[in-house]
Amino acid sequence: MSVQEILVINGPNLNLLGQRQPEIYGYDTLASIEEKCSTLAKELGVSVRFGQSNHEGAIIDMIHEARTKSAALIINAGAYTHTSVAIHDALKTFEGYIIELHISNPHAREEFRHTSWISPVAHAVMAGAGAYGYELATRLAAEKIKSA
Repeated sequence: MSVQEILVINGPNLNLLGQRQPEIYGYDTLASIEEKCSTLAKELGVSVRFGQSNHEGAIIDMIHEARTKSAALIINAGAYTHTSVAIHDALKTFEGYIIELHISNPHAREEFRHTSWISPVAHAVMAGAGAYGYELATRLAAEKIKSA
């Protein structure tokens, strides 16, 4: 695929990063994370586009659109990670590289967070690196699409 775009999808409540439970999610905002990843992507010779929605259907629409526009997808589905078969099914239609991302480590949290509907369709899972995980995932996605 000649497309060199990475799509980063953020799910519910991630628009409140920096404000919501900073003891778990840190003080970085989604805008600051996007800025860091955009700068990094340029250095790596790829582009990155961010999307966020609190609505499951909108996230599915982003995944469907990515099928023709993006070579890799980084998804932090938030709580939908643990509940959405629909997002799981949509991700199965994406032929590029998929990274599941979590700011915290869901396995060190409540029991219901230990099950992911995203992991079975992801090529890689990153968890517990805080906001820096987005940069790590951007590096991995860029490497994978440039070597494809």
